[in-house]
Amino acid sequence: MSAAKLTSTAAARKRRLSECIKALTELQFGPRQCNETAAFTLLALLDLRPDSLWTEAQAPLRGITPIIDFIATTYGVRYAPNTRETIRDDAVKYFVEEGLVLRNPDDANRPTNSGKTAYQIEPTALALLRKFGTPGWAPALRRYLASRENMKHEITRQRSLARVPVTLPDGSQVTLSPGGQNPLIRAIIEQFCPVFAPGGLILYIGDTENKSTNLQGAALAALGITLDSASKVPDVIIHHTDKNWLLLIEAVTSAGPVDGKRRKELKELFASSKAGLVFVTAFESRRMMQAFVTQIAWESEVWIAEDPNHMIHFNGERFLGPYPDVTPGFL
Repeated sequence: MSAAKLTSTAAARKRRLSECIKALTELQFGPRQCNETAAFTLLALLDLRPDSLWTEAQAPLRGITPIIDFIATTYGVRYAPNTRETIRDDAVKYFVEEGLVLRNPDDANRPTNSGKTAYQIEPTALALLRKFGTPGWAPALRRYLASRENMKHEITRQRSLARVPVTLPDGSQVTLSPGGQNPLIRAIIEQFCPVFAPGGLILYIGDTENKSTNLQGAALAALGITLDSASKVPDVIIHHTDKNWLLLIEAVTSAGPVDGKRRKELKELFASSKAGLVFVTAFESRRMMQAFVTQIAWESEVWIAEDPNHMIHFNGERFLGPYPDVTPGFL
């Protein structure tokens, strides 16, 4: 490429970047979302090249890695793979919160932490940005900003409809983010508990979107347990108060059964418990269990949602109860 061509390309890229930052500023985003990284991210979500017209903006469905690849190929700026979180947290997250960008519009039930998570410019925002630099931009921008709160409420309502409602033993409800293992977690709460831990207290429910969902810190502390944010906590913790058992349950849809290593980890994490520990791996079906059956730890339990009234005991000495090495007072 000739020096003149390189200079022209660099100038076009710089001009387009400046235009995008100006558009974000006029859309009333804060300084952290009006920088180069945020602007490049938006350009990737618009599939807008330096020599394209704003009227040619598109709405491709792109994940974080395709966004990074587009920026590198089209604008010559290469972000390292470890900057994925920066792009997600400093740009995409705020775009989603403000309704500029939709997360997983192709599959509302996709788990929050899925590697297939994808983003797309919201249709009303796309129509607006296609007017950038034209006489129609200013009036369209005023209408868009005036209606943005209502639009955000509607997007939030749609997200809420996709969430997984869970009824706790006391009749109260919580909701979990859609997809992934959360439907299985609902089955654990609503089907496992009444049969195998009647009257049990739900002390923790794991959710990839909100790790503190139903975290009963005071009740855990009363049992001698303190969990910090770095702890690798099981998906569900239930206190079977009648028997003073602490049921530590892993919900498995793709990985993570209670194998020998995990049992040892949980035993150490809950070593201070005043309640006996019971280790449970939950599966949706027997077919799913088959993929993990060789990994299941002895002296643990397996529960299958499609057969909710039955339990599989790995080592028959106990029937859903703590073994001596995880019973308070054991030496």
